[in-house]
Amino acid sequence: MNIDKKHIVISTESLTIGYQHKKQDKIVLSNINFSIKKGELVCVLGKNGIGKSTLLRTLSKVQKPISGHINLEGKKLSHYKENELSKKLSLVLTERLPESQLTVYELIALGRQPHTNWLDTITANDTKKIELAISQTDIFHLKDKRFYELSDGQLQRVLIARALAQDTEVIILDEPTAHLDMHQTLNIFELLKKLALETKKTIIISSHEINIALKMADKIVLLKENEMQFGTTDNLSKANAFDNLFPNNLLIFNKTLQQFVINKS
Repeated sequence: MNIDKKHIVISTESLTIGYQHKKQDKIVLSNINFSIKKGELVCVLGKNGIGKSTLLRTLSKVQKPISGHINLEGKKLSHYKENELSKKLSLVLTERLPESQLTVYELIALGRQPHTNWLDTITANDTKKIELAISQTDIFHLKDKRFYELSDGQLQRVLIARALAQDTEVIILDEPTAHLDMHQTLNIFELLKKLALETKKTIIISSHEINIALKMADKIVLLKENEMQFGTTDNLSKANAFDNLFPNNLLIFNKTLQQFVINKS
């Protein structure tokens, strides 16, 4: 077996994504093909409305693909039962949490639900996983707070800790920095990069923070009109993949900096 193939965690085959509208398929993007390896931080990029969230929801089985296949650890995603999938893949969404009196520790502990018995009994191993997740995200000082007392940046770290406590091979995050300032955004990207490196979990995120993503990600899934391109920032830059990504040429891609800059011409 090819060593690269052996390390592939999630891949797509001729995937077409979209949604149902008036009982008809509304195609967002077709012919999506990529393979993501264990321990990679992968960023899904593209302009607003291009289909980033649709892709992540499809990869996490929240919605069905229109056609094609997704493979998770060599098995078709469609063949996973819900409880089995929850032990392989965790999902962090941007939706606000429902009101409750949960502490940070209790919220993180919810990540262990796929592994507990029908009584939801927390074992010594569950406690170990929860405490490890708290340590990995550096939020020990927050563990006894109510989650509604947290800042947006703190809450995002807690939600990442919950996904870590779930102990899955793949963590998918939809716009994890959407409500954060620049400093908090950098902190979250640095945390995700460190976690991918140290835990060898595969982390896939969508983001509007393109310049940060281009610097931090191991691989980029670049969504464009009727096209998907996949690779490292350097490879995509050499292939001119970032040219004309944004309308009106207000932003242009500087190949030397490998960043988008304001077009002053």
